[in-house]
Amino acid sequence: MTSTITDHSTNSTERDLITARHLINGEWLGGADTERMNPARPGELAALSPSGTAADVDAAITAATAAQPAWAALPAPSRGAILMAAGNLLLDRQAAIAEDLVREEGKTLAEAKGEVKRASDVLRFFGSLGWAATGEVLPSGLPDTTITTRREPLGVVGLITPWNFPIAIPAWKAAPALISGNAVVIKPAELTPLSATHLARALQDAGLPAGVFNVVHGKGRVVGDALARDPRIAGMSFTGSTNVGLGLQEILSARRARVQLEMGGKNGVLVLDDADPRKAAQVVAAGAFGLTGQACTATSRVYVTPGIRAAFLAALTEEAAQYTAGDGFDARMGAVVSSQQFEQNQAAVRTAVERGATLLHGEYDGGTDAGFRFPAAILTDLPFDDAAVTEEIFGPVVAVLEVPDYEAGLAAINDSRYGLTAGICTDSLAFSTDFAARAQAGVIKVNRPTAGLDLNVPFGGVKDSSTNTFREQGKSALDFFTWGKTVYTGV
Repeated sequence: MTSTITDHSTNSTERDLITARHLINGEWLGGADTERMNPARPGELAALSPSGTAADVDAAITAATAAQPAWAALPAPSRGAILMAAGNLLLDRQAAIAEDLVREEGKTLAEAKGEVKRASDVLRFFGSLGWAATGEVLPSGLPDTTITTRREPLGVVGLITPWNFPIAIPAWKAAPALISGNAVVIKPAELTPLSATHLARALQDAGLPAGVFNVVHGKGRVVGDALARDPRIAGMSFTGSTNVGLGLQEILSARRARVQLEMGGKNGVLVLDDADPRKAAQVVAAGAFGLTGQACTATSRVYVTPGIRAAFLAALTEEAAQYTAGDGFDARMGAVVSSQQFEQNQAAVRTAVERGATLLHGEYDGGTDAGFRFPAAILTDLPFDDAAVTEEIFGPVVAVLEVPDYEAGLAAINDSRYGLTAGICTDSLAFSTDFAARAQAGVIKVNRPTAGLDLNVPFGGVKDSSTNTFREQGKSALDFFTWGKTVYTGV
């Protein structure tokens, strides 16, 4: 039933990969002792992966440390050519990779194909930057002197990535790190080992030298902790929960290593009376229920002014009914990723109703015989400080509350420990412009779902959503993985 990774050249649409292994110094290592079951099909094995140890991390960092100087010395266009080739390989293998992604994560096939395409585009985008200038020529106040700046790689960087975008996020962290001349050690999420393996295979098949990209699977408290504490790790980029991220920041900051965190979100949308209720409902539903609500940028709270409240709720309830949860191969909304997340969704809705909330849509029977299929849920009649409004749920659950006017709605949007994305639905240029200026979030969406990002623009949040220092994605992503040097040259 299982197979080891031996043939790296296959483009077969058959499922030829179910066993993930560590990739250390170009070799696939480790016994596969951890089972990952398909969240939509109880009893179906989706993947096997090894449980990494601190020794595995040490070996991976040792390999990366040895390989990094030669990789950095390679001309940037040559590094970029490898990334672009890897992106093309992902696209060639899109169908097979997407099917594995559906089985191990639970999202729909359309979402999975889109994610593989995004990973491919990210690699090709950063690969193209191998031909871009990375420094400046500046005037000097001294005679016969030229000043230039240049960017240098950090060295060896660690990446810790989540399960909800298990190939796209590793790609958008690894690509800027690699094009900048760094070597990488990545710890993928335990629930989605195959997606990171597919990325590693594409990079290896594209000609990436051994040791430049290393993968160690395993538990965060073992592999992630060892990665963070190793003094050879010059920087770490992390996406995950706020509590874990802040703990990593403390460890890394203590030795002045660079750290980049993308953490939680409780993203709000303000719907004003002048909006079209149907269009606003479509925007909110796409942000709340797409990707099964399992995105840090998902819409989870909505503030509506009185004149549109009834029409908006009616339209949103109709939209929610279209998001039928099921197997990702044939449903509009995929399964919840795990029993733990399923129970968290259940508890969030159940306890909100016990506190007096009205559940407009999203009745569930609590059974899991058909997989972790959780319906799109709409909660109303909640106080602003209810846990369902303030705490991240990470599922297809949205709370809708009434506000008297724009100013009250903006204040409610900003009254959160998080500040990742925020949106407004309105036909008013004045309100949308003011909202963009005053909303306390790193990404603002006007008449668009809070979830969904373009790869060529900066991404990141404020407050407890981020370190609010270096942004991810776009050319600005290179800043985290490099440091600046200024050179004075006299003649």
